[in-house]
Amino acid sequence: MLIGPTAVGKTKLSIELAKQFNGEIISGDSMQIYKGMDIGTAKVTPEEMEGIPHHLIDIKFPEEPFSAAEFQELVRMKITEISKRGKLPMIVGGTGLYIQSVIYDYQFTEAASDSEFRKALEETAAEGGSEKLHAQLRKVDPESAERIHPNNVRRVIRALEVYHCTGKTMTEYQLEQVPELLYDTCIIGLTMERALLYDRINHRVDLMMEQGLLEEVASLHQKGIRNCQSIQAIGYKELYDYLDGKVDLDVAVENLKQNSRRYAKRQLTWFRNKMNVEWFEMMPEKKVYEKKFAEISSFIEGKLNIKANSNT
Repeated sequence: MLIGPTAVGKTKLSIELAKQFNGEIISGDSMQIYKGMDIGTAKVTPEEMEGIPHHLIDIKFPEEPFSAAEFQELVRMKITEISKRGKLPMIVGGTGLYIQSVIYDYQFTEAASDSEFRKALEETAAEGGSEKLHAQLRKVDPESAERIHPNNVRRVIRALEVYHCTGKTMTEYQLEQVPELLYDTCIIGLTMERALLYDRINHRVDLMMEQGLLEEVASLHQKGIRNCQSIQAIGYKELYDYLDGKVDLDVAVENLKQNSRRYAKRQLTWFRNKMNVEWFEMMPEKKVYEKKFAEISSFIEGKLNIKANSNT
């Protein structure tokens, strides 16, 4: 498993490691599942794949919802399929809860339920609108409210129901579980000196704009795709503000850079606090990169008791 913040260099390293260890890559990114959202999610291109199979990319339309529970089920199926082929399954990405839910025995449906309470919330949403329900969630569980779009009424209701039944937020409920590790897992984290990482994030946003990010977002906007989970992704919601006439383009791009930097910080905090990760500090210089690659390869060999391919 290869994790780390946005723009740290996971894609390139993961492909080289997959070649080294006869692996197939499972995307651990909650937004790369969506078709037509390529530039803004930094989706790996066919050329970049270098023949390495990639899974859970382009499996949903932007209008469709997607949950950690669904991700958990799909990835576990892929792990089984890949292992049966004699290949090494490699989860690569930066969506913390999604990845954590796969390798640990997380239960998403064990919290107590209250059908009457749920029915009352459904009536509230029908009469007062989804925003009213989302405002209730924001009061008791701001972290879940940040993750869940107001129009995803089913998930908003579930988060409120968990709080109503347990007195704990959905986040607290999940954290209090003591799940067991289900797989023989090697978790590698990539990090980078903060100023350098932030420079790389800013440069990546500029490159995305040059590659046609605005046109990609405008295509979704013109199709009337809005008020759904996918458009809340960083890179899309900021440019929607521009296309809706709320801000100038330069402000939207600066907001995109700032939100990307903040997200990278949250990613690092999550992984450092919630998972047992072996961290490697990356540098773009070729000699340093090659040294880190050798260190990571050696760590994988020792952790999983496997040998790297001799012809790579």
